Amino acid sequence: MSREGAASGASARRAVSDAERDALATQFREHQRFLWGLCYRLTGSAADADDVVQATFVRALEHPPERTDEPWRPWLTRVALNLGKDLLRRRKRRGYVGPWLPSPLEIDEQAIASFEPELASGTTTEGRYDMLESVSMAFLLALEALTPKQRAVLLLRDVFDYTVAETADALGVSEADVKTTHHRARRAMESYDRQRCRPTREVQEKTRDAVTRLLAALTTGDTEAAERVLAPSVVALTDGGGEYLAARQPVIGRDRVLRFFVSILRKRPGVLTSRATVINGLPALVSEYSEDAPRLAPRQVTCFTIDAEGRIDRIFSVLASTKLTAIRFGDAGSEASSARDATPPA
Repeated sequence: MSREGAASGASARRAVSDAERDALATQFREHQRFLWGLCYRLTGSAADADDVVQATFVRALEHPPERTDEPWRPWLTRVALNLGKDLLRRRKRRGYVGPWLPSPLEIDEQAIASFEPELASGTTTEGRYDMLESVSMAFLLALEALTPKQRAVLLLRDVFDYTVAETADALGVSEADVKTTHHRARRAMESYDRQRCRPTREVQEKTRDAVTRLLAALTTGDTEAAERVLAPSVVALTDGGGEYLAARQPVIGRDRVLRFFVSILRKRPGVLTSRATVINGLPALVSEYSEDAPRLAPRQVTCFTIDAEGRIDRIFSVLASTKLTAIRFGDAGSEASSARDATPPA
């Protein structure tokens, strides 16, 4: 082939590649939010959701579907789910240092519309899990009891309102397999369903009140008041990801939880400032310390759930920096200050 012919062929190939990229860019804009919301729920990680969505579109660019004239979403969903399930399996094999917690997002019922497109059927699906509940810390943590395949089926059926046939197509399995897997997934979620804490406006207000009272009690050293805010069987989970010092096991019980947090506040150098916000549907705290210290997290997000009596029954503290990529820091207010002088319970 002549030099001119080779150049002409290369130019033609570049033109096709540019056209494919333009077409893919259009698909990316159209489906990115849906895929990200699905992948975040599947993995429980904002950073992993970013990676899976990017990898999905790289796969589309390198190996596009055979019929590019048909809707892309089913094909993109299948690729994203396969990549997400592979990621979950790798994460399981690697293990994790201490409790694993989802990465937090600042999102409430007003923000959910900008977070992802509303479903065609509305904000609720099958009377099971609505869009906001399905990004709650408690729900995402409950999904950890499921296999990757069960997580995918449950999300498609009970959150994203897929039919059995649509779910089977998205996962490349039979409809009978979908039904069996869905049944097992729902059975694994029974414990969560019995004590689920839907992030309704009423629950948000009660949670905000409980958190405010707990902070006031810790700041003034009023341990009796702090105890009244906590459920007797309250559980505190701290995720340092092996990066920072954190409790390697759940801290269970009102007295132990109070001792744990008061000890941290007393020993940690610097002043703790926090701003109140809504994380994954419920009131939470975004906190920063004024001084760095070796192996101690300079930033953290603390989330809470309450029981039927309005007492805090779970506290989730996320310290690992890889989990905080979606959180805005640097403008913490004075809603909560150092509680180092609090007196530990007797």
